[in-house]
Amino acid sequence: MRPVGFVRSGFAETAQVPKGLGAKHEAEGVLELLPEFEAGLQDIEGFSHLLVVWVFDRASGYELIGVPPTDDRPHGVFATRSPRRPNPIGVTVVKLLGRDGARLNVAGVDMLDSTPIIDIKPYLSGIATEDLKRGWLAEAELRKERVKQTQ
Repeated sequence: MRPVGFVRSGFAETAQVPKGLGAKHEAEGVLELLPEFEAGLQDIEGFSHLLVVWVFDRASGYELIGVPPTDDRPHGVFATRSPRRPNPIGVTVVKLLGRDGARLNVAGVDMLDSTPIIDIKPYLSGIATEDLKRGWLAEAELRKERVKQTQ
């Protein structure tokens, strides 16, 4: 695989990216495709959200079990969004704000500046909110809320 483009964001290092329970990913940025892939953006403006597949290009190695910033308990890497994965691939849903040639202006960026983009797809979810389960993350949010209420 090779990149089809690169992310332009205000995040120079991972510490700048919001993490943890309640983190909001609202930062704006640009998905800048390489010129030879611009034709592949035809008709993308009709979609409100995009699924961006990208590479954790600054992560090294992997851990099958780890403690994410959203919980104090260990979880398997495939049950988290950790960058330390056997195949360092990231996935993010962004809101499409507009297009200027090979540049897509988006909101919801959680990637570092210059992150390689592997693919972009329209985001289409047919999962009803009431059917969507959030696993251990929902449990961690409940524990945090209970602690907050006792303080």
